[in-house]
Amino acid sequence: MISRQDTARDAIRGAARGPVVTYGLIALCCAIFVVSPVSGLNPGHGLGDALLAAQEAYFEHWGVIPADLLSGSPRALLTPLTALFIHGSWLHLLGNMLFLYVFGAMAEERMGHAQFALFYLGAGYVALLVYAVANADSRQTLVGASGAISAVLGAFLFLFPKARVTSLFPFLFFLPLRFPAWAVLIFWFVLQWLAARNAGSGPGVAYLAHLAGFSAGFLYAWGRFRGGTRVRTSAAATEGESQP
Repeated sequence: MISRQDTARDAIRGAARGPVVTYGLIALCCAIFVVSPVSGLNPGHGLGDALLAAQEAYFEHWGVIPADLLSGSPRALLTPLTALFIHGSWLHLLGNMLFLYVFGAMAEERMGHAQFALFYLGAGYVALLVYAVANADSRQTLVGASGAISAVLGAFLFLFPKARVTSLFPFLFFLPLRFPAWAVLIFWFVLQWLAARNAGSGPGVAYLAHLAGFSAGFLYAWGRFRGGTRVRTSAAATEGESQP
């Protein structure tokens, strides 16, 4: 039998180690991107047309293709997990990693390392699966950690609604303003919803995956932590045009 005192001691030890899963995910995503043909830093992938062909093959192999995923093939069923670690550009990578760094650390410390890792992978899988179901005939590849990071934002909204975050809004000339987390994240969710309504079926940002991930993250946190204490600590975050 595990006593509450032992559980509390384990939680303190985990917090003392810091958000190792968040930092590990960031390091892994960055390392994969640097060696991939997308970064342009690995001469082994060639130049010009050869590089473009390598990039296309890379996305098709590791990314989610909705039509293939819904076919039920074993390899395709794994692609929502591999796609979480693949990014389409430097801006895509840096924007996602910024959000993960800011919001992931506190969410991980609240959930615990193992639970946060499983939550991240599971919610990311769900987000990409929802997008695939909604675009069942599409053969456009889908890559990026956006769905999983959106889930982290959703969980953060439930766990830390009173946290104060510093936000940079382009239409306010990038002035740093502090708002409650609930206001910033609900505003972000509404923007994603409006963008999803106007999004076409071609390549672009998978706003539906963002919405699905955010909803999954919020519902998970609500189901898992609604009986506990909701933390009201302050936090610093940066919001801008680079959205997950």
